[in-house]
Amino acid sequence: MLVVLPPSETKAPGGRGRPLDLDALSFPSLNPTRKALVDEVVALAADLPASRTALDISERQDDEITRNAALWTSPTAPALRRYTGVLYDALEPGSLTTAARQRLFVCSALFGLVGGTDPIPAYRLSGGSTLPGREGLRVTWRPELMPLFDEMDDLVVDLRSGPYAALGPARGAVALDVHSEAADGSRTVVSHANKSHKGHAARLLAASRRRPKDAGGVLALLRDAGLAVEQAGENALVLVVPR
Repeated sequence: MLVVLPPSETKAPGGRGRPLDLDALSFPSLNPTRKALVDEVVALAADLPASRTALDISERQDDEITRNAALWTSPTAPALRRYTGVLYDALEPGSLTTAARQRLFVCSALFGLVGGTDPIPAYRLSGGSTLPGREGLRVTWRPELMPLFDEMDDLVVDLRSGPYAALGPARGAVALDVHSEAADGSRTVVSHANKSHKGHAARLLAASRRRPKDAGGVLALLRDAGLAVEQAGENALVLVVPR
């Protein structure tokens, strides 16, 4: 079982790893596209106004452009340490075993699909960013990521948000949505807080010794861990949390 996470907009700075080496990343078939994108982002950093437009940031965030300029030379850190925020706080990757971390993957606008232990630098590029000369990152990554997911033998549990799922839909993957339920039984889709719930679910899945083969197996695993999960379709699960 592989658990695929979205990246975070924020990245932890620094790192102790050697500068970016694409050959150190999982899925080497993605390296030509990774190199092309990194080169483009580095070159774009020389033009501050163009970078702000492409990255949808303000002048106050020019330090993000400085990071991008140093992509080939800045230190790296494992992906699960590089990404920060609500989901990763709930995941608590630092307390997971190495085996558990190796079941976690992140879908990145810059690197495609990376393993949780893959060494990457800090950067700024979102799923919705539009680089000059490209139609969009979905057009770039879909032909690369969809066949990659199709070839996987393990069950994929896809916890990505919309913009990152669009980079390369994982056909046949188990998806998990989060709904909040009021006292009267009415439900709404959880927005920001769903990151915390998905991070907790990802932790349970990665740390478990069980290896589900389908959505029913994932549902049973999460229910046994105390979560209120329902099956909403062949490969669709809903985690219900109190409002």
